[in-house]
Amino acid sequence: MEEEKKSPMQEQKPYIEFQNVHKAFGSNKVLDGVSFDVMPGETVCILGRSGVGKSVSLHNIMGFLKPDSGRIWVAYEDVTDYPEKEMERIRKKVTMVFQNGALFDSLTVGENVAFPLRERGGLEEEQIYQIIDGLLDMVGVREFRDLLPSDLSTGMKRSVAIARALAAQPDAVLYDEPTTMVDPLMAHLLGDLIQKLKKQLKLTSIVVTHDMALAKKLADRLLFLHEAKAIFFGTFKEMAACQEPIVQEFLDLDSMDFEHYFGAQRPPHQPRFETT
Repeated sequence: MEEEKKSPMQEQKPYIEFQNVHKAFGSNKVLDGVSFDVMPGETVCILGRSGVGKSVSLHNIMGFLKPDSGRIWVAYEDVTDYPEKEMERIRKKVTMVFQNGALFDSLTVGENVAFPLRERGGLEEEQIYQIIDGLLDMVGVREFRDLLPSDLSTGMKRSVAIARALAAQPDAVLYDEPTTMVDPLMAHLLGDLIQKLKKQLKLTSIVVTHDMALAKKLADRLLFLHEAKAIFFGTFKEMAACQEPIVQEFLDLDSMDFEHYFGAQRPPHQPRFETT
């Protein structure tokens, strides 16, 4: 597939942007005037308690949901009013790794990864299998190529889902809670994998998570959603200084989790966010 060249002007613009986005389901406001942007090659993590609109934000980006008001830009285009056919074109540039993996149960791991390659067309079977092996190698699950998803752990399914997402050769990947419902070791490995893809492939990414360790590892900037509003958007250093009580509570709970797992008190907020 020919890679679209980005103009210098595009490189200076956000690849994804929310402009005063509102979304409600009946009387339940889920997004209330939310604005943020993601620059090309940047990773933004969306944090917050359950039910605050984190996953809904991703679904609006993908066009599975439409905002009630406000504008959404994806791949440098205002997609707010795009019909499904236009969104299908956008989804070739931006793909999503769902929380449940969304793998085809009746297809093997290799066939799952091959699906977007065959859908796109233009490749011989030998080429497809070479790409499959390369992608499965990249995410560390090549030995499972001939197994069915039901034979895999939740973490392995997520790795396969990431490989399938990469098979579409996207510019951006959206991850919905990639480390939820997996053990701490697998969470660490998935975080390392997403970080590796960010560095090697220069992908634009949004990661919805409640996992502060993962956010620390991946995020260039963070968006904190609370009661349908974006109450913080900025860097880790800025987040440590944020005076919003719910943000400080989130940071304090993270410190308590650290003490629970490792038997030691983590240093105060600022040192946690120093980059290495």
